[in-house]
Amino acid sequence: MANVPRSFLQVAAKEEEAALPLRVVQIEGLVILKIIKHCKEFSPALVTGQLLGLDVGSVLEVTNCFPFPVREEDEEIEAEGANYQLEMMRCLREVNVDNNTVGWYQSTLFGSFQTVELIETFMNYQENIKRCVCIIYDPSRSNQGVLALKALKLSDSFMELYRSNNFTGEKLREKNLSWVDIFEEIPIKVSNSALISAFMTELEPDTPVTQCDYERLQLSTNPYLERSVEFLIDCMDDLSMEQQKFQFYYRNLSRQQAQQQAWLQKRRADNMARKAAGEEPLPEEDPSNPAFKPIPEPSRLDSFLITNQIANYCNQINGVAGQSFSRLYLMKALQEN
Repeated sequence: MANVPRSFLQVAAKEEEAALPLRVVQIEGLVILKIIKHCKEFSPALVTGQLLGLDVGSVLEVTNCFPFPVREEDEEIEAEGANYQLEMMRCLREVNVDNNTVGWYQSTLFGSFQTVELIETFMNYQENIKRCVCIIYDPSRSNQGVLALKALKLSDSFMELYRSNNFTGEKLREKNLSWVDIFEEIPIKVSNSALISAFMTELEPDTPVTQCDYERLQLSTNPYLERSVEFLIDCMDDLSMEQQKFQFYYRNLSRQQAQQQAWLQKRRADNMARKAAGEEPLPEEDPSNPAFKPIPEPSRLDSFLITNQIANYCNQINGVAGQSFSRLYLMKALQEN
């Protein structure tokens, strides 16, 4: 049987269907240094920037980045910011630098980044870019001697549900979606060229101990833990308010169901009397009756995000507290010796 020639669009569609899922985000060391420098310069203010690179199979390569100017909420300034991005990408293209957008980076404070604004930004990027990531950098966490850098993307199931804007309990159970299924963390791999690796080897000091090693031995973790616990308490208060909304909704729902049952019993009794009198029975549903007007169920998106944020704070506190105990026991053993 002769092979039927396929058009370019058919081939492209076939390749798109066979596209591999995103497995790793490969970032060049220079890009990480740019992100750290930008975020630390403006800390504790939150900043953001553009990520540039290539989407190759299951690997998303980030080869360059540039910061967005710090701006206030103003339409004219936002338009200037958009023009700035286009001008920067045009300049990069002229000097033969990768100018394909693969996402953005942003700083955070004590890991508080799981917000509706982050999801909306993801959805805006997804309209033009099929696969994009957000690099989150936390300068406050990095001060503890840890490179607090993570790559996030929205899960496909959550994006499908978000487009329908239906976060009711029934829909979530149907999709089998919970609060842990909103974001997916992608492993980060740092890549450097052979020339840069050789140069870094030349710069390495003769002493085996670096400044980062000293930072890991800092015993003053109280400020970080206190702020993390404060943020955790605020999230618990927000979650309690969300639960009160659902309690109020279910109280109204049960009250409405009781009113519907009382109305139906009365209508059935009236219909029995009308039937005995030889009259036509009345319908058992009355759309104009307020008791049959459906009560809208509150969205569970906010409670999911707050729960996600609480889990993030708990993991951070657990990690920092565990490391702090290890350092304290180490110092105790050194003093005894």
